[in-house]
Amino acid sequence: MKQALSQPLPQAGGKPKDAPLTRATVPMPADWRDLLALTKPRVMSLVIFTGLCGLIAAPERIHPVLAFTAILCIAMGAGGAAALNQWWEADLDAGMKRTAKRPLPQGRLERTTARDFGMVLCAASVFLMGFAVGWLAAAILAVSIVYYAVIYTIWLKPRTPQNIVIGGGAGAFPPLIGWVAATGDITLMPVVLFAIIFFWTPPHFWALALFVKSDYAKVGIPMMPVVAGEKATRRQILAYAILLLPLSVVPWWIGGTGAVYGASAAVLSTLFLALSARVGLRESEGPEDRMKPEKQLFAYSVIYLFALFAALVVDRFVAI
Repeated sequence: MKQALSQPLPQAGGKPKDAPLTRATVPMPADWRDLLALTKPRVMSLVIFTGLCGLIAAPERIHPVLAFTAILCIAMGAGGAAALNQWWEADLDAGMKRTAKRPLPQGRLERTTARDFGMVLCAASVFLMGFAVGWLAAAILAVSIVYYAVIYTIWLKPRTPQNIVIGGGAGAFPPLIGWVAATGDITLMPVVLFAIIFFWTPPHFWALALFVKSDYAKVGIPMMPVVAGEKATRRQILAYAILLLPLSVVPWWIGGTGAVYGASAAVLSTLFLALSARVGLRESEGPEDRMKPEKQLFAYSVIYLFALFAALVVDRFVAI
C-alpha cells in the first residue's frame, strides 16, 4: 500500500519516455477513501443522476427495490470502469497536475489493487443487473463498461484527437440503461437521450482540455487542442453546440415529453450555445490561466446536463 510510482511515463501509443517519472513514497496507509476516489465520485454522480432520470422518465413503473438495484448496478459499473481507467493510466496521471494527487500516483494503493477492485465492481454490476433486473439492461451495462475501460481508455485516448468524440458514447449509456431497466426494451426515446449526451460530451470535455492542454501535451495524450490547436478546437465546440440545440428538443418533438421539458431544453441549450459561441469565436490563443470563457462553458456544461435531465423528470410528473 506504500508503493511509490517510479515507472517510465508512457507517451501516446504506450511507449515510455526516456526519463522516468518518480513519486515519493507516501507514508500513510490506504483506506476506504482511496478506493472511493478510484470510482471518480464526481463523474459518477452525473452518471447515477442521468441513469435515474432515464428510469423515472420511462413510461413503465418498476418496483422500488428493483429500481434501487438498477441504479446501484449503474453506479458500480461506472465506478469499476473508472478504477480500471486509473489503473491503466496511473503513470499518465502522475505526470498531470490535475490528476497527480489521485491514490495511485501518490502511491497509496497498489496498481493491482485498483485493477482487481475495478474488475470485481464491473463483474458484480453486470451479473446483479442481469439476475435482478434484466439481461438486456445488463448487456448494455457491460457494453458501456468495455466502451470506457477498453475502447476509450486503452485504444482511442492515446491514439486520436477524436478520442472524446468516439469515446463520448461511454458516458451516454446511463439513461438508456435506466430506461431499459424499467421497460425491458429499447425505443426511440432512450436512443435520443443517448444522442444528447453523446453530442454534449465534446464541447464539455474540450472546454476543459483547452485550459489544461499543457497537462495533456506533457504526457503525450493527443487531445484536440494539443494536436489541432486551440482555434480548431473552439470551432468544433461551437459546431457541436449548434447540433445539440435542435437535438435537445427532439424528445418533445417526437411526443416523448411535454411542454415543460421542451421549453426547458430550448432555454438551457440556447444558453449553452451562447457560451459555446464565446469560446468558438475567440481568435487569440491566450494563456491557460486566462481562459475565463472556456472555464465558464465547462462549469455550465455540467449544470446544463443536470438541469436538462431534471426537466425530463419534472415533465414526467407533471404529465401524471
